[in-house]
Amino acid sequence: MRKLYQRIQSPAALFAFEAAARHLSFTEAAAELNVSQPAVSLSVKKLEGALGTQLFERRHRSIRLTEAGERFYADVSFGLMHILNSADAVASRPEDHVSLSCSTAFAHYWMLPRLATFRRGNPDIEIRLQTTDKDVDIAEEGLSFGVRLGSGQWPGYQGLRLGPEVIYPVCSPAYLEKAGRPEDAAELFGHKLIHLEEPFRPRAGWRDWFVAQGLDYVDTGGGLRLNDYALVIQAAIAGEGIAYGWDHIVETVVRQGLLERLDIGVFDVGLGHYVVWPENRPHGPKAERVLDWLMKQVV
Repeated sequence: MRKLYQRIQSPAALFAFEAAARHLSFTEAAAELNVSQPAVSLSVKKLEGALGTQLFERRHRSIRLTEAGERFYADVSFGLMHILNSADAVASRPEDHVSLSCSTAFAHYWMLPRLATFRRGNPDIEIRLQTTDKDVDIAEEGLSFGVRLGSGQWPGYQGLRLGPEVIYPVCSPAYLEKAGRPEDAAELFGHKLIHLEEPFRPRAGWRDWFVAQGLDYVDTGGGLRLNDYALVIQAAIAGEGIAYGWDHIVETVVRQGLLERLDIGVFDVGLGHYVVWPENRPHGPKAERVLDWLMKQVV
């Protein structure tokens, strides 16, 4: 570490560089660190002098990382995040809550029906659901857990599989009374379909389901189109058409009789839904209990 101190004598310079590189702005870095913009610029300039290389290209009202800066930023950001995680883990303050980042649909249809049971058994633990329309960086946001769709392999993360991504058509009993029950997959061409058009999370859609049933499907732009899966489920419950239901999301409302599963074809995407967390950040005792509870939900 003596050599590191000789090379970089001020940790503040690393904080200034990391913030400036993340924002690509000395001004925004200064606002985050609560210092002046010239102070950030001077810290970075001293760091460049100590390293003997330029980390930023200064342009008119903008900056960008050089190749050396890109490499240094990757290592510095990883190192500082690792120090933050370790500091949080050994801090003496008690864990006041456990946070989970997930979609609105997962929060409403998977977590909320189970929360009452969890709270009865764990009255001292507060679970905070953070709904978002895109997958956030769990480590950077300081969250306990996040829900992800994928193969289960995320570098730097561990995961618990909640279930496969299995899709089948669902609709309300009222819709079936009005439009009739389709007897096979081909009959869905004559029904009103509800589409999910998420801007940030690529998901399988109706075409994927039809292809899995051996049918070609051309999306002509009809039907009802929504950008949140929770809205898709609500529209289906309201009788607005037929939606494709992810099993782990719609199982509760199907069991309640609000939606009915149409047994005319299933599509297994081959991926899974996981609860994930940074592998280099130890859980506190409350987070461990939440994880144990989640594991029991998928047995």
